[in-house]
Amino acid sequence: MASGHTVLMRLVASSYSIAQKAGTIVRRVIAEGDLGIVEKTSATDLQTKADRLVQMSICSSLARKFPKLTIIGEELVVWVDPLDGTKEYTEGLLDNVTVLIGIAYEGKAIAGIINQPYYNYQAGPDAVLGRTIWGVLGLGAFGFQLKEVPAGKHIVTTTRSHSNKLVTDCISAMNPDDVLRVGGAGNKIIQLIEGKASAYVFASPGCKKWDTCAPEVILHAVGGKLTDIHGNALQYNKEVKHMNSAGVLATLRNYDYYASRVPESVKNALVP
Repeated sequence: MASGHTVLMRLVASSYSIAQKAGTIVRRVIAEGDLGIVEKTSATDLQTKADRLVQMSICSSLARKFPKLTIIGEELVVWVDPLDGTKEYTEGLLDNVTVLIGIAYEGKAIAGIINQPYYNYQAGPDAVLGRTIWGVLGLGAFGFQLKEVPAGKHIVTTTRSHSNKLVTDCISAMNPDDVLRVGGAGNKIIQLIEGKASAYVFASPGCKKWDTCAPEVILHAVGGKLTDIHGNALQYNKEVKHMNSAGVLATLRNYDYYASRVPESVKNALVP
């Protein structure tokens, strides 16, 4: 077990460094002016040169340092999203963009790294860009100042570009004071832990395990909760289907308040 902990912390430390390098690549592609955009499945499902370069950088670095990554004692799996919020990246909404590296053991998300390449980008030309948030279950989460939405306020954050009737029906049932529509699963979890939103509600298939693994750890490490829309924990073993087909519900506090308001019609439409 001690050996396993040592390997985990080596992997987290390496992933932190790799994520920072990835953030530099993301900023460089913007600066060079050629995003190299291609459509994957639709006009809202895009890939850029930054996606490709970051994916290559992360995978090659981890493979070099950890050649037997998927089997270390038991099952240790890394879930990578090289550019979470790609559509927003192509539209200049740079604070929505994150690089995500999540680490799971026996199907459970246990460590996560979120690099936000353009954090602080609106603070002026001399601002230092970027930050890296990281967390390990049982140890904590670091790289940000934890803050909560004022008591009694219900602010929902949700998808900017993948909404539908299920999503809007579910959000309406929450009776929110405000709804924030932004890109990126990593960005939405940052909104929860920094007091900008009280719940992340996405009652639709669409986001995938590499979108939620790292953010889930950060949220859980500070006492929050992330599940599918039915309240089931997400599984991250290597055989699991990649799509979070039953959506996502996440909160920093008061999870039961939001979970109890998910309409039965929404649950019936989303099969785990």
